Amino acid sequence: MSAASAASIAAVRRFNRAYTRRIGMLRPRLYDSPYSLAEVRVLYELANATTPPTASALVRDLDMDAGYLSRMLRAFETRGLVRRTRSAHDGREFHLALTAAGRKAFAPLDRASHDEIAALLAPLPATAQVKVVAAMTTIETLLGNAVATTPSPAPVVLRPHRPGDIGWVISRHGALYARERGWDDKFEAMVAKIAARFVERFDPRRERCWIAERDGERLGCVFLVQRSATVAQLRLLSVEPAARGAGVGRRLVAECIAFARAAGYRKLMLWTNAGLDAARHLYDEAGFRLTREERHHSFGHDLVGQTFELKL
Repeated sequence: MSAASAASIAAVRRFNRAYTRRIGMLRPRLYDSPYSLAEVRVLYELANATTPPTASALVRDLDMDAGYLSRMLRAFETRGLVRRTRSAHDGREFHLALTAAGRKAFAPLDRASHDEIAALLAPLPATAQVKVVAAMTTIETLLGNAVATTPSPAPVVLRPHRPGDIGWVISRHGALYARERGWDDKFEAMVAKIAARFVERFDPRRERCWIAERDGERLGCVFLVQRSATVAQLRLLSVEPAARGAGVGRRLVAECIAFARAAGYRKLMLWTNAGLDAARHLYDEAGFRLTREERHHSFGHDLVGQTFELKL
């Protein structure tokens, strides 16, 4: 371990001053709301948690003073924004979740945060945006590994698509479903049509593709596309076999849901086929509900198509 130089310390402090000013951390209230930065961060964690966390988990994950968090949660409960549910495994613990009023209060904050970052990046050309995101990822990775007690693998990063990604999505879908499900090349052709339509009609305010990546290696993908003014569709979720079981698919689904809410959609739907049990588990866990089934013959097999929906 080497000591940091005075120049390095000064550079980091200069960056911190500049960035905290740009993202508004010095404002007592965010986005003309009654909430502080810390309160918005707690609301964000509750809104995007795949399972309701406990207060102790929030303290650990946010590195927040337990007393401060407790007072904040009591205030949220008084306003009807948060509810507590006693843990079935430990009667001393309570799981926390946003109420309908809490989600309604958080929605404009989430949209404002999204719009503010979009406005920050918008003046930059696409290549510069990629560099900014890559630099932030590098900072997050290196500083995160520096405080770890044991060496850990590089983190999985979710990033927007860039040239070369769409071809990879088509190729990997075709290869994986042929090997694992025995589907013929008509499936790959269908994926190609979906991906081409996404690129041709891409609206970054309402649609998104995420690529999961670690150390430059693609591990998975998912798309969110507009179906109507109020309905979005999750499409082409895929995770490489070597990355399965590590939470990559869960993160991709959660990112879709968070973006759909921030974009103002009221419902998120998806279409899949019965038998894809790992994906079905992710959808059930995220709150999607099966609304329709129909038999069809596609990709060389008799299949059962399934439509799932999630109210946002």
